[in-house]
Amino acid sequence: MRGGEARMKKSLILGSASPRRRDLLEELGVSYQVAVSGVDETSETVGIKPEALAEELALKKAQKVASGRGSGVVLGADTIVTLDGRVYGKPSNNQEAIAMLQKLRNRTHTVVTGIALVNIYEKTTEVTHDTTQVTMRNYTDNEISDYIATGGPLDKAGAYGIQNQDFHPASTTKGCYTNVIGLPLCRVSRLLTANGLLLLQAEKWGPPESCPGCNHLQTEALYV
Repeated sequence: MRGGEARMKKSLILGSASPRRRDLLEELGVSYQVAVSGVDETSETVGIKPEALAEELALKKAQKVASGRGSGVVLGADTIVTLDGRVYGKPSNNQEAIAMLQKLRNRTHTVVTGIALVNIYEKTTEVTHDTTQVTMRNYTDNEISDYIATGGPLDKAGAYGIQNQDFHPASTTKGCYTNVIGLPLCRVSRLLTANGLLLLQAEKWGPPESCPGCNHLQTEALYV
């Protein structure tokens, strides 16, 4: 069997239940399976840098899914929001979601997505992260209430989905737009290419200076 054929037969496993990450992987045109890790995301955050926390959780997810498997390449990811030294994960209830959105309103915060790739074939592990600055618009309390009523905030870090066309919470972004959704595609595409899972599509997404995800409305207002 030729090397290129062998690479294409590798199996990618997404260790996440997020439908948004599934959608983003499909944009890369890569085949994959889904295996939910079940890792507790409510880790202790005191004294831990957000980048380290996101990487740690992503690695735990990938390792949990990889354990006991004889083959495959497992992609784990975790996204967190940080503002004023505080980490905001997924809200546990509507009241917590309201409080998060009020804290983030009309301010700039950082979104960090940790990525871990465990290659069972090669017995290698790679861990990295990406960051994006997001400035939220000055939405009203009524808009928050309407958004809460949709149930959308409860499965998202910081209680919002930047891509939501009804709430449209952000005014500007600086950095990778798809990172805020849950996967920085230019970085992920390079990892998958290096591990023999993506051969052609990576050129579309990287490097960051030419990546459509990283340059998506980077210096323009998303909504006025």
